[in-house]
Amino acid sequence: MRKLMYLFVVLGVVMLMAPGAFAQAAEPAAGGTNWVPIAAAFGMALAAFGGAISQSRVASAACEGMARNPGAAGAIRAAMILGLVFIETLALLTLVIIFVKV
Repeated sequence: MRKLMYLFVVLGVVMLMAPGAFAQAAEPAAGGTNWVPIAAAFGMALAAFGGAISQSRVASAACEGMARNPGAAGAIRAAMILGLVFIETLALLTLVIIFVKV
């Protein structure tokens, strides 16, 4: 029980000291690199990669479903197009967010 009390006291002291440590003003960087465009490029690359992978999986699953049941090809095609629209919307939304941030 005593160890648990010490743990809570130490945790409380650390929590009380943390705001003071983070409240200090940092020195401005002299001629530093602007990382926002670099991070935005990596973010868009990840969004494009994820969208391409998911679109290929949707298309392959739809083709497999149409091959197994040709009678439901129309419904499967409609669901596939709707899924592709949602996936592409996420990539375009990422592009819009990047343009707003940069």
